Amino acid sequence: MSLAIVYSRANVGVDAPLVTVETHLSNGLPSFTIVGLPETAVRESRERVRCAILNSQLEFPTRRITINLAPADLPKSGGRFDLAIAISILAASGQIPIQALASVELLGELALTGTLRSVYGVLPALINARACGRSLLIPLANRGEAQLLPNANAFAGNHLVDVCRQLQTGSGMTLCEPVLGYSSEANRKGEFDLIRGQSAAKRALTVAAAGSHNMLLVGPPGTGKTMLARSLEYLLPQLNETAALEAAAIRSISKQSLDPANWRQAPFRMPHHTATNVALVGGGAHAFPGEVSLAHQGVLFLDELTEFKRSVLESLREPLESGVITISRASYRLELPAQFQLIAAMNPCPCGFYGDPHGACSCTPERVQRYLDKVSGPLLDRIDLIIEVPRIPFEELRAPIEGEDQAGSEESDLQQRIVDCRSMQVARADKLNRELNNKELEIYCELDASGEALLKEAVRKLSLSARASHRILKLARTIADLEARTQIEVADLAEAISYRRYLQILNPRA
Repeated sequence: MSLAIVYSRANVGVDAPLVTVETHLSNGLPSFTIVGLPETAVRESRERVRCAILNSQLEFPTRRITINLAPADLPKSGGRFDLAIAISILAASGQIPIQALASVELLGELALTGTLRSVYGVLPALINARACGRSLLIPLANRGEAQLLPNANAFAGNHLVDVCRQLQTGSGMTLCEPVLGYSSEANRKGEFDLIRGQSAAKRALTVAAAGSHNMLLVGPPGTGKTMLARSLEYLLPQLNETAALEAAAIRSISKQSLDPANWRQAPFRMPHHTATNVALVGGGAHAFPGEVSLAHQGVLFLDELTEFKRSVLESLREPLESGVITISRASYRLELPAQFQLIAAMNPCPCGFYGDPHGACSCTPERVQRYLDKVSGPLLDRIDLIIEVPRIPFEELRAPIEGEDQAGSEESDLQQRIVDCRSMQVARADKLNRELNNKELEIYCELDASGEALLKEAVRKLSLSARASHRILKLARTIADLEARTQIEVADLAEAISYRRYLQILNPRA
């Protein structure tokens, strides 16, 4: 038969739409044509496929070859279709049984020798292939990604000949068995207890970790803001399987490596302040995810917040509210997940010593205000905790740590408290407190008369918006959960309100 159909997968954001590779051999002068909106890399696959087949001691048909990549209106890019094209040619020329192609999908780039090279976006393709009941044949270099997905039928090989043998005899490629366990050591080696002093900031960090709340650390240079923020990476619990797969799929399409031993660790992204809008929120010619999507189900840490361009920071407002980022261009519209926890750090002024009793600030009031205006009120309104990190006295800084073993045990206990607190939230509302909607706030964040009076007074004195008052309720709910209380008490609400006190200094017009 001179017609063969092979299945493959394209890459569009975190989705992997099906691509049908249709190959037809006909009489006439030898030619090789690929249609179906192929980009340059796909058109160049003609030469890679030809050399790979010949160097694998297989026959390349000297006929008129027409290959259609359907659907025709879906752009095709990269070398991910090389293997599917080669196999379809071999099947159309009778070298591979066509009936073996109905239950498989193929992904892989071919070297001129026939060796299979890795491609990106294997995990989303595998998820979709599993949903369709087909197995996926991939390069051996992508085996680690395939091992993350349970109940997936994936086979990895190193050469075009291995794929041919697998289709002919059912052997020749290695079954990608799922990883049964994963390491949790990465979350047990933090430096949280090595931070001297800063008890108030540590408490705030614990609350932020327990409810996945956004936090801003403000203080003079060298007071430990970055160290505090980085320690959050070691306090966060391991992701569940669904959340871990979502985060892993984004890393897969972003051409980043995945470690099967630590794949459930929450992402922690720390972009430099020179990052552009596209680098932060995603986009570009091929719509790659930005830092907000790479931080999905994890933390986005922006150090030196005021050094970022204002337009870059403003692009965070929508994903902070909705948990997704929509990229709209003339030729496509793409929605990427971006449910992240924002942690930021900044100095209070350009010289860094505004408000520091032990530092001489050299900035004029106008200069300080211009500096603070780089962070807009709407963005500050989306931050739940604004914490002052003051200078540490010398005696406290040089005080010896009382027992390293005890310190490690204290950090482990804190991690367990955060895990228990998050489990309580999920059991109650099937989500973390920061994700509660307005109706759920009325159910799970009910206040008594004293609490209502305190919140009313706080809204009046601090000029809080409706969004800010709702965020205070969510924060108070997390504080109560940390203490295993079913009802929000006045002390919980007062602590939540205190975390927004510093907002008046950063945004005096609020």
